Amino acid sequence: MRGVTVGTRRSRLALVQTRLVCAALQSAWPDLDVKVVEITTEGDRLAGALVGGRGLFTSALEEAIVEGRIDLAVHSLKDLPTVSWPGVALGAILGRATARDVLMTRGAFSLDTLPQGASVGTSSRRRRAQLLAYRPDLSVQPVRGNVNTRVDKMHAGEVDALVLAQAGLKRLNIEHGAGAILPLKVMLPAPGQGALAVQCRADCDEAVTLLGAVDCPNARTTTTAERAFLSALGGGCAAPIAAYARLANQELITMQGMVASTEGERVIRVMGEGREPRSLGARLAEEALRRGAVEVLGVA
Repeated sequence: MRGVTVGTRRSRLALVQTRLVCAALQSAWPDLDVKVVEITTEGDRLAGALVGGRGLFTSALEEAIVEGRIDLAVHSLKDLPTVSWPGVALGAILGRATARDVLMTRGAFSLDTLPQGASVGTSSRRRRAQLLAYRPDLSVQPVRGNVNTRVDKMHAGEVDALVLAQAGLKRLNIEHGAGAILPLKVMLPAPGQGALAVQCRADCDEAVTLLGAVDCPNARTTTTAERAFLSALGGGCAAPIAAYARLANQELITMQGMVASTEGERVIRVMGEGREPRSLGARLAEEALRRGAVEVLGVA
């Protein structure tokens, strides 16, 4: 292919991430001509409201691939459903940035030192559940908008603090004001958090070859385990389900998983290791189900 058309959401973070993908493609294929097309998704129209729904931020891009309006689509992997549209392939997962969450505050506070009843903004059920499990006294409030909008709202006094993905803050160069990284025992990330995914048509051999050159095997292995955990639990991107996998060496994968009720009253945590990512994710999901995950998610 002499040129490709890359679809992306319109948000500042999405455009920054798309530029990272385009740069990686052009580094691997110096003669490649890359054109970027901005597409509005249902999630953008809803302005980050606390809602569910399959592929809220991704379906419009997948549809554009199927219809031939774009060749590739860039996503935050955590937003991508575990099952793609028919005919669409997950062609590349780029080298993963940090998967952790951070607390951003208007004062010099940590999660432990926030005043009783302080308001913390997040539109993520996963973050809400874990915040309330650790600090049930907090007032967790939905905050709509992209990262920059949410930060502006915090500084305007709408909330005392925010929980945000460290990777997004780094990519936007707005880490100042962020507190300490939240420990995994308090805030386990979303499956795939910190990773960038690129989709293409499954039957387009040229696109598959292009993306193969920028695919990161380690990132694909760890995120595959996390997404297998999510898939086996039947959860969508908005469900209060978390997972984080690491490669202990080139073969052994270690993973933590979590399922919680939205108000944090019930939390199920599982841990394990294995050498095949899909089977590890499925096995930990089975353990969570044996321990009551269906009932917990039923009240989420």
